[in-house]
Amino acid sequence: MTAPGRRSSTFTRLLRHGFTDPSAAERLLESAELAPIRNDPVLLEALGATADPDLALHGLVRLLEAQPDPVAQRQLVDTVIAAKPLRDRLLGVLGASSALADHLAKHADDWQALVMYEPRDLHPEVEEFELGLAEATDPVSLRVAYRRCLLSIAARDVCGTTDVAQTAAELADLATATLRAALAIARAAAPEDAALCRLAVIAMGKCGGHELNYVSDVDVIFVGEAVDGADEGKAVRSATKLASHMMRICSETTVEGSIWPVDANLRPEGRNGPLVRTLSSHLAYYQRWAKTWEFQALLKARPVAGDIELGEEYVAALEPLVWKAAERDNFVADVQKMRRRVVENIPVAEVDRQLKLGPGGLRDVEFAVQLLQLVHGRDDASLRSGTTLDALQALAAGGYVGRADAAQLDDAYRFLRSMEHRIQLYRLRRTHLVPEDEADLRRIGRSLGLRADPVAELNREWKRHASVVRRLHEKLFYRPLLDAVAQLAPGEARLSAEAARERLIALGYADPASALRHLEALASGVTRKAAIQRTLLPVLLGWFADSAEPDAGLLNFRKVSDALGKTPWYLRLLRDEGAAAENLARVLSAGRLAPDLLMRAPEAVALLGDGDGGSGLEPRSRGHLEQEILAAVGRADDAAQAVTAARGVRRRELFRTAAADIVDSYGTETKPAEADQGALVDRVGAAVSDLTAATLAGTLRAVVREGWGDELPTRFAIIGMGRFGGHELGYGSDADVVFVHEPRDGVDDQEAAAAANRVVSEMRRLLQIPSADPVLLIDADLRPEGKSGPLVRTLNSYDAYYRRWSLIWESQALLRAETVAGDEELGRRFIDLIDPLRYPAEGLGEDAVREIRRLKARMESERLPRGSDPKLHTKLGPGGLSDVEWTVQLLQLQHGWAEPGLRTTRTRQALAAACAAGLLPAEEAAILDEAWVLATRVRNAVMLVRGRAGDTFPSDAREVAAVGRYLGYEPGHVGDMLDAYRRTTRRARAVVEELFYGA
Repeated sequence: MTAPGRRSSTFTRLLRHGFTDPSAAERLLESAELAPIRNDPVLLEALGATADPDLALHGLVRLLEAQPDPVAQRQLVDTVIAAKPLRDRLLGVLGASSALADHLAKHADDWQALVMYEPRDLHPEVEEFELGLAEATDPVSLRVAYRRCLLSIAARDVCGTTDVAQTAAELADLATATLRAALAIARAAAPEDAALCRLAVIAMGKCGGHELNYVSDVDVIFVGEAVDGADEGKAVRSATKLASHMMRICSETTVEGSIWPVDANLRPEGRNGPLVRTLSSHLAYYQRWAKTWEFQALLKARPVAGDIELGEEYVAALEPLVWKAAERDNFVADVQKMRRRVVENIPVAEVDRQLKLGPGGLRDVEFAVQLLQLVHGRDDASLRSGTTLDALQALAAGGYVGRADAAQLDDAYRFLRSMEHRIQLYRLRRTHLVPEDEADLRRIGRSLGLRADPVAELNREWKRHASVVRRLHEKLFYRPLLDAVAQLAPGEARLSAEAARERLIALGYADPASALRHLEALASGVTRKAAIQRTLLPVLLGWFADSAEPDAGLLNFRKVSDALGKTPWYLRLLRDEGAAAENLARVLSAGRLAPDLLMRAPEAVALLGDGDGGSGLEPRSRGHLEQEILAAVGRADDAAQAVTAARGVRRRELFRTAAADIVDSYGTETKPAEADQGALVDRVGAAVSDLTAATLAGTLRAVVREGWGDELPTRFAIIGMGRFGGHELGYGSDADVVFVHEPRDGVDDQEAAAAANRVVSEMRRLLQIPSADPVLLIDADLRPEGKSGPLVRTLNSYDAYYRRWSLIWESQALLRAETVAGDEELGRRFIDLIDPLRYPAEGLGEDAVREIRRLKARMESERLPRGSDPKLHTKLGPGGLSDVEWTVQLLQLQHGWAEPGLRTTRTRQALAAACAAGLLPAEEAAILDEAWVLATRVRNAVMLVRGRAGDTFPSDAREVAAVGRYLGYEPGHVGDMLDAYRRTTRRARAVVEELFYGA
């Protein structure tokens, strides 16, 4: 007896052999059933070799207890000790699967299915499994026989007799035999129906690909035909009954549980389509209606049960269509959509544990292989395999995938599938989630041969392989293109020029010949620069392909690389700073504006990096901008040089703003697209408005310094108007302003006016001089008397004009007035002067309201460009910017005197304040806000895409597609974008009719 406080030698030995609960194991070893062998070292050694020794021992005791008599118990014990093959197989299964342990405890004789260890037993195929299921005559006995066969597959798997690919093939073969047995049971139950029809069962998905999991839906498609002389309609109905019954036999839960669900949703029209179709009906559907993903699914189609001849006719009839899928008009758009990882539907808490659908998961490998098969399989029959690993090997052999990449992906895929198998085998439940419980992770790790520190080693290996998949997923498409043009490894199989062209077209490149020339220029040679480019380009090309303009992205990248290729920091930035390369790819392929700004000073690429822990794309404050511009102006020799410097800062900051907007709108692999569209609009409006104000301040300083030294003879202020005053400027907006001055003491009025006018004239001239930097147009048409009035007025002149001559439209225009540059005190006095006009006491009279409505109606009828679609005009169309702004401004004019929150130059702030004050319901305020934000986003998108301002959607297909991508629409969904715009503005117009027109 062991002394108190001391551990028994058995306890210590159990710990050494991997038991986690030695006390419980000791008690189990003391059971009567194990009395003959409890001290046999062979038993402990064998248990210690299993994935979970505690689970294996518990399962063995249960199995012994389930034996019908002592003789049967003794037979099992003797066989376990004497026969090593059986011992390893039985204990291996018991230590890996509690579900199969349950089956053995319930069916005590089935352990004998593991005794056989002959060559034909090592790699059984469909015929052997059919023999194993032959005696099953109903759903219950079929389940028992199925699990008996599953025992032998699991035993070979956990003992390493078969690798993961062989195991998956055996599982698919067992599924084939099971479908045949289930169909035989269904036919026996309805001989009349069986006599009327020919029914073929086509395996799809992993079963069709000969790579099934332990627990997975078995995807099928049914094909039915009438036997000679039978009515086709009756035959199809009979076939449908047989197919339905066969599915139930496999799927329904009985006293022996279920086998697996049979899923026929990959059939034409999915669950809404008929379960069984004739061959001609299938063919007609795929010829007219099928989508690209349906042809992708057909890569794995394989006849497995029923009328095999009919099934082979089905595959033969559809095969030509599968290999022509890459020629379809919408193939590129479909591919771009499918290539994006579908993780949005995975709960956030599960993304990092998803073996199948998460980034770096099994789906990434499978999709990449299938896409390359569709692109190249039409010309190369060696690629036409439904099995992922076989197809990957064929792609490598043909030069369609780099051999090293293929080897790494093969290794990663095998590891991830092995993990998936072990996870499912434990309880025989369908799951693709890596468990969180440490005991589960320990069992999985040990089952994969990780014994030193199973949990840590498993997590490390899993993350390593997922990282490999994530890294190679995109490169798989593009690295062979580089190998084809660089030709660095003699004797290596390469893509032919035609194969490279086909691949580029399939991935969205409209001019593959030019694309290949760019790749050759960038990646050829043995220089360090070319080597880094060969590392970067496979990933960059994938990001370009995500855009609406892949060709432009690649061309722009070549231009930037040509300009900066000799600088030491450029390629290092793209290689070493995670965000920089992806940000650059997004910016270069999203339209013309940002690349044009970048080409004028390519060193601005540095803004796309992470910097010192913070993004280089964060907008700079107005204070910082003004400080930099004024410092540059102070260093310049003359006004022209000073304004050139100011415009250079403006160009760089416009690029920063546009790049940030594009990246936030598209999203990146590590950061999703910004969901708050209003926030995107506000950021652009504030950044461009602050930049314009700082540029005007610097230009004013430069002109004054050159003409008058430190002080102008008159105080001078610039008042922002319109969208400028409202902090809502877009990329293509002019700067709407009015100018005010006030002579200094002792200065003659005429001298002061001449100086002020000269300042304005010189500022406008210097900001519009043609150069590499974009011009800044100053528009002063909102001044009193418009174009007919003086360009600059004194404060007293404004006072006199507004008191005597001011019209209601001028009061409305002044709602957006805000000082932006020059003498701050003079600017404040101007604002004080106009406040009574824009926020009139007691609001507006009826006559003034009628006049505003009349002006608005006149503008709608006269200013809309001829030939444009009013419903798609962002400024003047119904529910567009003008509708929303005039509605908000009418509320400000009517209620601004009483509601301080309405005294703002910003449209969205004023709208929110009106809602808070109860002037309109929250629902209507939200409708107006949504329409205003959307119209502003469209205007910004048009400028980014076309490089010039526009108030309506582009007519060019690629340009409008690029606008859609910026707005968050997937390729091929331009129609949805336009419908959404019309719907949003239509709702806004209904609110405007009520609030503005009083309808």
